[in-house]
This record gives sequence, structure tokens and C-alpha cells, in this order.
Amino acid sequence: MVRPRSSKPSTGIHTAPRASKPSAPTTGPRVLYWFRTDLRVHDSPALTHALSLAPSALIPLWTWDPHYVYRQRGATNRWAFLTECMRDLSQRLTALNARQKLFVVRAAPRKVMRHLFERWGIDVLVFEQDTDPYAVIRDEEVTKVAERCGVRVVSVPGRTLFASREVVRMNAGRPTMSMAQLLKAVEKINGGVPARPLDAPTLLPDPLDGQAMDLTALEAELDVLTRKDHKAQDHSRAAESWPRAEGLDDYNAVQRTFREQETQYSCGLMGPGRDFGVPTLQEMGFDPASVTTPHRGGETAALEALAQHVANEEYIATFEKPATAPTAFDPPATTVLSPHMHFGSLSCRKFWWDVQAVIERRRKEHKPVSHQPVNIPGQLLFRDMYFAAHCQVGVAFGQQIGNPVARFIPWHLQSRYRRAGTDPHAKLVTDGTYIVDDAKAEEYFQRWKHGCTGFPWIDALMRQLKQEGWIHHLGRHAVACFLTRGGCYVSWERGAEVFEEWLVDHEVACNAGNWMWLSCTAFFSQFYRCYSPVAFPKKWDPEGKFVRKYVPELQRFDKKYIYEPHKTPIADQKAWGCVVKGNGGSGGVDDVEERGYAVYPKPMFDFTERKQFCIDQMKKAYAVGLYGDDERVVSGEWKKLFERDDDGGMWREEANGDILVARGEKRSRDDGAADHDGEDDSHDEIDVGDESLDVRAAKRKAMKEQPPTMGKQQRTLDSMVSRLRVKR
Repeated sequence: MVRPRSSKPSTGIHTAPRASKPSAPTTGPRVLYWFRTDLRVHDSPALTHALSLAPSALIPLWTWDPHYVYRQRGATNRWAFLTECMRDLSQRLTALNARQKLFVVRAAPRKVMRHLFERWGIDVLVFEQDTDPYAVIRDEEVTKVAERCGVRVVSVPGRTLFASREVVRMNAGRPTMSMAQLLKAVEKINGGVPARPLDAPTLLPDPLDGQAMDLTALEAELDVLTRKDHKAQDHSRAAESWPRAEGLDDYNAVQRTFREQETQYSCGLMGPGRDFGVPTLQEMGFDPASVTTPHRGGETAALEALAQHVANEEYIATFEKPATAPTAFDPPATTVLSPHMHFGSLSCRKFWWDVQAVIERRRKEHKPVSHQPVNIPGQLLFRDMYFAAHCQVGVAFGQQIGNPVARFIPWHLQSRYRRAGTDPHAKLVTDGTYIVDDAKAEEYFQRWKHGCTGFPWIDALMRQLKQEGWIHHLGRHAVACFLTRGGCYVSWERGAEVFEEWLVDHEVACNAGNWMWLSCTAFFSQFYRCYSPVAFPKKWDPEGKFVRKYVPELQRFDKKYIYEPHKTPIADQKAWGCVVKGNGGSGGVDDVEERGYAVYPKPMFDFTERKQFCIDQMKKAYAVGLYGDDERVVSGEWKKLFERDDDGGMWREEANGDILVARGEKRSRDDGAADHDGEDDSHDEIDVGDESLDVRAAKRKAMKEQPPTMGKQQRTLDSMVSRLRVKR
């Protein structure tokens, strides 16, 4: 039975019949609540609005979007955290109504929403506003579909303390590039005071009945949606806005060590249990054993952690971010609530007001308190600053070329760009690869990423990042400075991609903003101030406990040498069970024993010399004075200004560990690893053939479609690709 709706225009498309109206004597609208970045029930302005409509039926929806699955970098740790958040939310919904849960539909929202509107007879679609560039395009497309179906759409701000679009408007339409600008703008919004958190609902309306919710008939009509959805031709505005290199279909392919078991889309819209269940790691092709983060997801865990922190009044009221130790790990020196902020399992307003209540109480008692911007409320305002800047700039905020707020620095390993769409005047967008214009810079980058630079402080941080999915913000500062202006002179985009891959709390706005800040391309300009990989950690941890934890091969070294083990006498090295030699291997930590000893690499450069080199380069770039949207940058004329030539250079797909050549055969950086003698081979030349990019892309696609040998553990991206090819 189709519910009559004469006031709504026909879509002109025949789909599975709509659900019949439930027998309950309710007359309210059928509301589809679309969860995205708000995986909670407490302080949810959008959910509160949806419930204020007194719906006759409420369907809590999550769409398992292939864009995030295949076009966003993400290690297993983050996927585990996300699914924990989803399962916890579903349980909390069930606690409010035994018939309720989170209904996960496995398809791209722009493809499936029209059919859900029709099948379920939806009157109103409600969701939390999201200002990320992809989300903006996605939501615009879904809104147009809804309007054609006669469905009313309501989007409600709630992801930040202050609505990002409103902040931009109050900043005269400009991105917020300083805390002063943000504070001035939000002062015009409720006097600079965030809205108080809303109570969680105490009950929920029913969804439709099981037969009405069932999408089996719809699946039969939309087979193309549910059978390898990600490989279908996509000519949407969103797809054109994020062009990709030939054959780059999955940014996380190498991490899918259980790829033969991947069924996240092939099992239908409702999942293998036919119950709209949350996808498992196995269904995504990931090995559950590769989850190594100690951080647990979900609203329940978030609220418990917040309550514990707030109960420690002295800590929470006097918290000053720059005064917290980046070397503390058991427990960490900060709240580690940032992953919950990203997935929305904790409301930023509840966080603000719970902390603010402690601060105000202590002020009245004349007890010491910390102040903005270094206290916790100030840190939440920094988050708003980045969100508003990202909201105004858009896609270009996360890249160098075309970015109007970022100074142009001629870094090595810059991203490779394409036009977004077919318009020859369209903006340039990175295609997921980068130019390997300098072999030594590529070596620096790979050793930095895999924690084998020979600088124990940097290596410990990068290993903690990969293992746990989180590092302290001063640790992030240290590794970011080291990769860019403090030694390696590698583009900040490369570091941002690694953080995107490994951070559980990755947020596009904050990640790009912080990388621009630390590379002195935006927000901060004192490029001569660099973090020393020796003096800085010594200040916080003279005993080297942090290094001993994450670089265990140095565990027995005396504190005199813990940050400079290459200076240790060879007799002591052997006595302490680790020899300092070589370059750390070709893609990961070299744990091959040398005559019974562990091996740790020598420093990959003289830090003092490299720091001065970077400062000199930064001075030149600042003197030229280009920004990312300058026509000389966009056109490539900058290469003449800086005497740079990368023609004929390789381009690399970092996500899957491949190196490609501008004219020739693709090969892994680790090909020939069986003949590797442990010495530095980063300067070896790569043979160049005469195959076209199209031919290479076809080979690449064929190779990816071959079933891999499954591994038992998550491996480094580089070594994984190499080993798979050897086995083939």
C-alpha cells in the first residue's frame, strides 16, 4: 500500500512500493534522521529537532559511503574506533526504545536516498550540518533529490561550539586565520558564549515495522548499487571534485590483508545478517588482529572519560596545553578525547560547559585556574578557528596549490594535481599521488613515516602514532616541524596524509590547519624556531622513558645516549644489545639482528646543517612572497623562480606503496628487496620504458584485481606491496 501524498511531485521513477502506514493512531511526519558526525544522543541539536516534530516514525540512518571507505586514508585503528562508536550508539538507541537501532544502509547516499524516501514514505530528512567540502557537495545533491521527492530537509549546526558558516559571516566572509579573529567573530554570536548542552532524549518513537523496513525488493532493482558499488562509473559532482590517478580505486587496499573476505558491499544494502548491522572489520577486508590502539570508541566511553577528568578538579581547572608533557604515556598528559570529538561521540558543548563549571567554581573560591587560549575551552576555540577557515576556503585548505591562505614554499615531494571536472579553468585538486623530485627527500620521508630516522625522539613518536593512532599535540608539532622546515624540507601535504592514515582523531580542518601552522605556511611565520629532536625531549623526559617504551631496541641504553645513540661507544652498544648502523631498512623498522644484536639506524642527516638549510630556503620563499592561489604557482611558473625541475620525475602513490615513473613501468619502492644488502640504495636509478600512462593504468588495475595472499598482521604499506608481488 502506498501512502497518498498528493502534495508531493512525482519522481517519475518506479521503485519498490512504499511502506504502509503503521496502525498506530499517530499523525506526525515520518522522519529519517541521518547520523554522520554526531554519533551520540546527548546534546544533539539535530536529533532534538527531529524529535520536536513528533514523528509518527523515526528511522535513525547511517549510510556506509564508498567515498570514505575507498577515497579517505584510514588505518584499521580508526575503522575499529568508528565501528565501536556506531555499535555503542545503536545500543543506546535500543535502550531508549527496544525496537530502535542504528540502521546502516550500505550504499552511497546520493545513489540510495531517493529510493529510501520512496520505499519508507519519508516526510522529513534531518541531519547535523557538516561544512567539510565533500560533505557540502554530498548534502547539496541529497537535498536536491529530497526536494524532487517532496521531502523537507532540515540541517542543524552542532559539530562546533559556534556554527562555522555563521563565524565566517561574522568575520566579514573571510577565513579565521588567528585566535583574535575568531574571538572577535564569536563575540557577535551570543556574546562569545557557546549554547548550553541539550539533554539526551528519554524515549524514541518506533521505526517502521520489520516488513516495511525490509529492502530486499529494492536490492533486486538496484543490483548495481549493492554489487561492487565502488567500481561503478561515477560522474557525480563529488567524484569530479576529487579526481584520482589511473587505477587508484582504493586508498586503503594494502591494509586490507583479508581482501578475499571483503563483503561490505557485496552482501546487499542491509548487510549479511539482513538486519542493517554495523560492518565488521572482516567485512571491510581488515584483519582484526591489526587493531593496536588502546583507545576505545563510543558515547559511553566518552562520557565516562569526561566524567573522570572533570572529577580531577585540580587537573581540569589548571590545564595548560603547552605545559603538558608530550612524553607522558601511562597515562597521557591530556584528555585524549579528540577522537570522540571527531566522530561526535562527545559533544564539544558538553565538554566546554563541564570544564567551564569547574573553572568558574574555583574562581569563586579564589583558587588558581588556567586561561584561554591554553586551557581546555581555549583549545576547543582553536578547533572552531580551523573549522571556520576550512569552511570558507573549501577543498584547497587541505593542499598547497590553489590554497589562498598558504604561503607557497617549493618543498620536495609536492602533490600531483588535476583539474576538478572537465572545465579547463576548473580548480586544481590533488589526485592522491605526489612527485618524487628528489631521491634523498623521498628517503627522508619514508624513514620519517616508519620511525627509523636515527633520531629516537622522532622515531618513538611516529611508532606511537602508527601503533596507537594518537600522539600528544607537542609531539605532533615536533614531527611536523622535523619533516618540513626543521630538517627534511618535505611538503607538509605528505605529513598530513600520513596523519590522515594513522590518526584515530583525524579531522581534515584541524589536521591541515596544524600542518600549515607547523610548516609556517599559514597561521604562524616564525620559521627560524625549530624543535630540536634532542634538546626538546630532554627537557620533558631526561631519563628517556618514552623512547624506551616505543623504541625498545634502545631500552638498555644509558640516559646519556638515549637521544643520540650513535654517539655511544661500540662496546657499550653491544653490552646494551643494540648496534647503531645503517639506514633502518627500506620501509619500516629494521629489527634484523646483527650477530645477536638488535639494529638501530644512524641519524639520516646532521640536524644542525639541515635546519640551517631549511631556514635559508624558507627565507628565499618568504622573500619571493607567493601564495598557493598565485597564478605563477597554479601555472607552474614558480619552478623557474626557484630553479626547480621535476620533469621526468617519478610520481608515487603513497597509499598503496607504489612508485610510478612519468614515462615507464610501475614498480614498488621495495622491488628487488631480496638483493638488499642493508646499505642505502635510495639513489638507485629506476628504468624508464616507453609505455603510456593508460597502458600502465590497465596493468595496475589488472594487478589489483588479483587475489592477494592474506597476512596475519598489518604490515607497512611498502613492505606489504613488495611481499605480495614476490609471492605472485
